[in-house]
Amino acid sequence: MRPEGLYPLDSAGNIVPRRTVLMGVAVLALLPSKAWPTPAADSFRRVRFGVLGFGTAGWEVDITRRQRLDREFGFAMDVVPFASGEAAKVALLAGAVDVIVADLVWVARRRAEGDALSIIPYSRALGTLDVPAGSPIRSLTDLAGKRLGVAGGALDKNWLLLRALAKRELDQDMRLLAEPVFGAAPLISNELQAGRLDAALTFWNFAARLEAEGARPLLTVSEMLARLGISPDVPLLGYAFRAEWAQANADLVGRFAACLGAAKAVLAQSDDAWRALGPRLGTDNPDIQTRLRDGYRAGIPGSWTARERGDAAKLFSILAELGGQHLVGQARSLDPAIFWTTAPP
Repeated sequence: MRPEGLYPLDSAGNIVPRRTVLMGVAVLALLPSKAWPTPAADSFRRVRFGVLGFGTAGWEVDITRRQRLDREFGFAMDVVPFASGEAAKVALLAGAVDVIVADLVWVARRRAEGDALSIIPYSRALGTLDVPAGSPIRSLTDLAGKRLGVAGGALDKNWLLLRALAKRELDQDMRLLAEPVFGAAPLISNELQAGRLDAALTFWNFAARLEAEGARPLLTVSEMLARLGISPDVPLLGYAFRAEWAQANADLVGRFAACLGAAKAVLAQSDDAWRALGPRLGTDNPDIQTRLRDGYRAGIPGSWTARERGDAAKLFSILAELGGQHLVGQARSLDPAIFWTTAPP
């Protein structure tokens, strides 16, 4: 179930306050619908949310702050900015923040290595394999001998999925079929636009910018998943936190999850909210802004049932096989306990 229609909005795209809130985003069905009593103003408990300055979670934070959704759900969100994902991960493990956005594989690896982390799904938006406008490349086979830019490194999840697909459909190792070039997403975009790359496998928000400027999507990572027999509804990114903290603050976890579910609902329903968000998108190009909006909305997790959790385990196995110990460490399979399911009392 998607969040549309579950949170009433006024004409400006603001959540209409009400005491009982339906937690409609499917991933939040892990926690039951309930009334959240509002504590006294001086007794709000706080959640320290570590957010990248350039990350999409900042969009949800912006909505939360504008509409004071954290107070509506009876807690206070303290936003802790980070310049890199690695810094945010270190802070979470050290207890300097309570929640960050992290990928499923990293959480599973840390859990296998003794850090009891849990996760609530955040997004299923992944990436896209783009080629320049007018490119003769029409299929994976056409990538033979081509310079293929990959945002991230050799253990990037999108790259591993592309390798898995090439192995399955072509019986080829994409590392040998094409000439992979690894780099930061902005560099990969620049190299494709300069004509020094024949294709680029990059994150969805960078692909949105490339496509607004003429690039053509050859294959999305969601399509890769479907062709590998995995539901594209599997969210690879989640809100990650220490299980010990969550067990001691189960009600607070529920409030935090419901709050960001409400922020997602605003972004899913209200174009006015996106116009107000404009300065945070890093562009004043309306076409790029529209693509970012649509890409974010498409990435909101849908159903989150035993089927999707099973597909998450299958996805982990594929990534573990290709990435090996360098990617997953001591983890051999996906621990079902990684998904936070303990409902608040």
